[in-house]
Amino acid sequence: MTGGLASVVEVEVLAPLSFVAFLSSPSPESSSLLRARTGGFINEANYGLVTCAFFGVGVNLVVFLRRVLHQDNAEAANNISKWTGTAYIFSLIGAFLSDSYWGRYITCAIFQIIYVTGLVILSLASWFLLVKPSGCGGVNAHCDEPSAPGVALFYLSTYMIAFGNGGYQPSIATFGSDQFDETDPKEARSKVAFFSYFYMALNVGSLFSNTVLVYYEDSGRWVMGFWVSAAAAALALVLFLLGTPNYRHFKPSGNPLTRIAQVFVAAFRKWRAEVPREELLHEVEGEDPKISGIRKILHSDELRFLDKAATITEEEYGAPERMKNPWRLCTVTQVEEVKCILKMLPIWLCTIVYSVVFTQMASLFVEQGATMNTNIGSFHFPAASMSLFDILSVLAFIAIYRRVLVPVMARLSGNPQGLTELQRMGVGLVIGMAAMVVAGVVEVERLKRVAAPDQPSSLSVLWQVPQYALIGASEVFMYVGQLEFFNGQAPDGVKSFGSALCMASISLGNYVSIMLVSVVTSVTAGERRPGWIPGNLNSGHLDRFYFLLAALSLVDLAVYIACAMWYKGIKLDGGDEIRKASAHV
Repeated sequence: MTGGLASVVEVEVLAPLSFVAFLSSPSPESSSLLRARTGGFINEANYGLVTCAFFGVGVNLVVFLRRVLHQDNAEAANNISKWTGTAYIFSLIGAFLSDSYWGRYITCAIFQIIYVTGLVILSLASWFLLVKPSGCGGVNAHCDEPSAPGVALFYLSTYMIAFGNGGYQPSIATFGSDQFDETDPKEARSKVAFFSYFYMALNVGSLFSNTVLVYYEDSGRWVMGFWVSAAAAALALVLFLLGTPNYRHFKPSGNPLTRIAQVFVAAFRKWRAEVPREELLHEVEGEDPKISGIRKILHSDELRFLDKAATITEEEYGAPERMKNPWRLCTVTQVEEVKCILKMLPIWLCTIVYSVVFTQMASLFVEQGATMNTNIGSFHFPAASMSLFDILSVLAFIAIYRRVLVPVMARLSGNPQGLTELQRMGVGLVIGMAAMVVAGVVEVERLKRVAAPDQPSSLSVLWQVPQYALIGASEVFMYVGQLEFFNGQAPDGVKSFGSALCMASISLGNYVSIMLVSVVTSVTAGERRPGWIPGNLNSGHLDRFYFLLAALSLVDLAVYIACAMWYKGIKLDGGDEIRKASAHV
């Protein structure tokens, strides 16, 4: 790979056996591009299988908690939110290890091993300890009370799955994008498309889980479903390792927390110093040995106080040892690395409310669907399988966006990407808000058709299709935009951290959802009031909770627009027009 990244370590074997004939006499340019696409394809296939395994457990886990572990609706919903939130918060650990010490390849491999181990333990625990009698946990098949060892192994295994998947996710996203050299025009175009297809792989992988596996699990075949998930994760690990000769590898750049702390310490030490002109700030010639492999970042005018860390004082002019002390004097690139992270945080915080909306699909949407008519003719359609329409919506909108909207918007705006990442995220916020309004209206209609308090509503579960489809459409704009934005705007030394911000947003969204459910339940429930989200939804007002989320999304949208208009993107030495363009609202 070119472009001044001296830390790139390239493996010289070019492609797998299936490509040997085609590669018999390639040009250097075609070899590089094919190698990038091969590495990207293997990553997408690996991610699809890992996702198949994750959703094979996660998408119906709320039902498992209710039917097998005998938890009520609110407890099950909160436990799902805790588990999902923990899975994504672990992404920060994976990103830190990847950027600092292990590198992306090793990080992906280690966390996948943990992931597979957790799935195997869950399958064994369910088989021998939890699903008793065998085949229980279906619609009308009651399970025995779970044993203490079984419950302990259940939580151990599911949180191993969360840890393995969480640590793997940001590294695989960044590792996949590493396979494309953004200084090569052809590979740069392929890299722009990578994140859309990467997110498509996620949804293709979950398609099997949300249809076939959910159907069998809903009928009581939990053990089979968990073993299939374990097999998919094991196959993903084998595929990832087999692709090793095709990958581009980057050396980790060292602990970014130390570099960040050095900037703040140096700036506070010189809090009285006057910041000089831009060209007088400290920067080294050539590559900085303290942050090997990181491209230089040009100075920006925001957060000027931090520029004091790169200001050379009179004391330092006469003391070379002080000039070399990074706790007293930092380079412009090091300061800009910190500025970039700080400038991204307001954008990131604005995505958390959307993640609260998104997480309802795995909890309250499923519980709402379970209290509706789930029979379509003579066929029983599990409520958890309604997420199929979210997946289909994602796949459809990715195709529509890339094939229709991008060309149209490119002609109108002059931006070859159509909409910038920030614009797409804003569109995602609007569509997510609309999904909550639709979900609330469906709940109002569901309650109108409840004949008896202990019986499901006569309203068909298919009335949930619009809310799932809107969530899917919002994901294409919000999460694909997030992946591109945080990966593209993050400096080289914290690339995985940039991808982890997207996962951490989902994590905090789950925790905020737990808090909201708890607060709403405590405020709205009383001695004579069942509250908005009671154990029996027929006596509650879930619609009001959805409308509350829609109102919060509207406020969040206004704040997001202000933050997006303030944001100015990172500029690399030598110019990076794609990255600059992505910052414009």
